[in-house]
Amino acid sequence: MIAIPWYFSAHSQSAYFNTAYGIATLLVLFFGLYAGTLVDRYSRKVIFIGINLFCFCLIGSIALYGQYQDLPLFLIVLVFIITMLNYNIHYPTLYAFGQEISLPKNYGKLNAQIEIVGQSTSILSGAFAGLLIEGVESTQEKLFGLNLNLGFSIPKWELHQIFMADALTYMLAALIIFFIPYQQKFKPNLLQDSIFKQLKAGFQFLKAHPNELLFGLFSYSVFAALIVSIHALLPVYIHTRLHEDGTVFAASEFLYAIGALVSGILIRLLFPSQRTELGVMILTGLAALLYLSLYENVHVIWFYLFSILMGVCNAGTRILRLTHLFKHIPNEFMGRVNSIFNMGNVLTRSIFIFCFSLPFFTFDQHIVYAFLSLSIFLGISTLLLMYQTKSQQA
Repeated sequence: MIAIPWYFSAHSQSAYFNTAYGIATLLVLFFGLYAGTLVDRYSRKVIFIGINLFCFCLIGSIALYGQYQDLPLFLIVLVFIITMLNYNIHYPTLYAFGQEISLPKNYGKLNAQIEIVGQSTSILSGAFAGLLIEGVESTQEKLFGLNLNLGFSIPKWELHQIFMADALTYMLAALIIFFIPYQQKFKPNLLQDSIFKQLKAGFQFLKAHPNELLFGLFSYSVFAALIVSIHALLPVYIHTRLHEDGTVFAASEFLYAIGALVSGILIRLLFPSQRTELGVMILTGLAALLYLSLYENVHVIWFYLFSILMGVCNAGTRILRLTHLFKHIPNEFMGRVNSIFNMGNVLTRSIFIFCFSLPFFTFDQHIVYAFLSLSIFLGISTLLLMYQTKSQQA
């Protein structure tokens, strides 16, 4: 997911990628709603194994094709779409699974540990991505935007080789999950219900709890802005504004993961479980200021600091949001409710992605206006979260 956007940016095809990404996001929207019904209907362990084997087979097949033929652009985009589909069922399954097997007193601890483990692997993948996308050709190398004296050389990997490594991690994940002890506690009564009826029940629950609906939608704002910027904006920003290479993009992912890891360790100390809403509101406001800073920034070091702080903001809001939802959403609704929130998030991202696909944003250094737009969006979200918090207390 680092290599693909950078590949299109390096080949001056960012407009093509952003358009394809926007269309794919809309298609994923409908799958996300369906995925929520599956999560509340079947064993979450079986779902985990199934989606990992599915991704292994499809991405592995594309990687094998690339071994013998040049990969056409639509297959490269297809790998991106497959991964997006996986996201839209993986995370609702993960959160519902975590809530199902945990006691309420451990919700905050569990979500923090999930974040710590997830970001630790992101640190490793970001570091490897930086080395493999561009390669290291000599001991005197400008890497990650800095002049470094390295004592080793690493050849640049082709895109199909990165895809194969990616596919193998899915197989490894399926094997690990297979050996996790799990006895389903939640016994769903949805097997005879239509998908429409299942989704309707989720919407009815949120209609009866409007504060949870408002919180669930706008607590996702930082994540929406981050996904749009990572896949649609940062490659162009680094290429046209900072005039750096793909290692800077990968390094920003690496540093983001470090910030998220720090957040996973400390966020529960800063915002205990009874202050989750306040914490989400503050971190969303901080993210608005960080995006505003990119409007003027032309320095790699500040961009790296931005990446670290965005890691803190996004991971912090995710931990606090999930802890709040675990306490207020019954487990039998968790898959569908999360999918509804994700639907709103996907729609928001789609609007931004289609707007930022316009040639205006890829011309010269106009990409900074995209970050200004995201800053305004996050500022509005902060005000709405403030309103929700006051309504909850009233």
